[in-house]
Amino acid sequence: MITNLDDQDLLPFPVILSVGNAAAEENGCWMLLLLPKAGVGRAEQEIFERTEVAEGILEPQESLKLNFNQTCVQSPLLHRLWACAVLCCLTGSQEIHIDEKTLSPHLSLSEDKRTLTFSPKKAKVDSDCPERFDHWPNALATAPFHSGVCAWKVSVEQSCAYKLGVCYSSVPRKGSANEGRLGFNAASWVFSRYDKEFRFLHAGQPQPVELIKAPAQIGVLLDFAGGELLFYDPDSCAILFSHREAFLEPVYPVFAVAHQSISLLP
Repeated sequence: MITNLDDQDLLPFPVILSVGNAAAEENGCWMLLLLPKAGVGRAEQEIFERTEVAEGILEPQESLKLNFNQTCVQSPLLHRLWACAVLCCLTGSQEIHIDEKTLSPHLSLSEDKRTLTFSPKKAKVDSDCPERFDHWPNALATAPFHSGVCAWKVSVEQSCAYKLGVCYSSVPRKGSANEGRLGFNAASWVFSRYDKEFRFLHAGQPQPVELIKAPAQIGVLLDFAGGELLFYDPDSCAILFSHREAFLEPVYPVFAVAHQSISLLP
């Protein structure tokens, strides 16, 4: 019987018997192995490394098999968290002015080029101007966005019929066909109000937006590279609607009003 393990230059090392060992299964016991001192440190290191591998706590390694679950990455919750973070960091709106050359004959523009007012009677304008919307009450901003994150706000409290959003320069501008209506073609993306009905419109496919009350202002947030278009309430930072789109060319802020007036805010 060994009474002094150090004297024998051996140390006890407990190891669980394999499940296949009938005696161990029956007795539920440990075997006491006597290992040389030199081997104890090596055995402990091996166990430590195996534990790290099992728990996944080794140094991160590059892997071609790494793949994100797109359903999780593009979840509405993550999208709203991103939007809230961006909105909290906004310090102001883009400097936007409305291009008078694009103005519908049903619209008039204030001197500061920020307020659009609707009139049921058409004004006498040059309808042959290629930039002008000659029928539907639409108007474009003077300059497009082609990069970065941009935001602007519009006062809408006086109007019960308006549209706000973005469009390509190729948006139809002539004629009374449905294609010339914002949101009824593939070149425009707009948030729309008509009386008590709120919708997001693109390519003639409306998506209802349920709101408890009509906002006095609407903010538009565009992440061009990220393909994000967001409509929000500047007073509460509540997200009204969000849309993902891989924009293929620069987009213009676009507006339509068919009741009273709307105004770009500084």
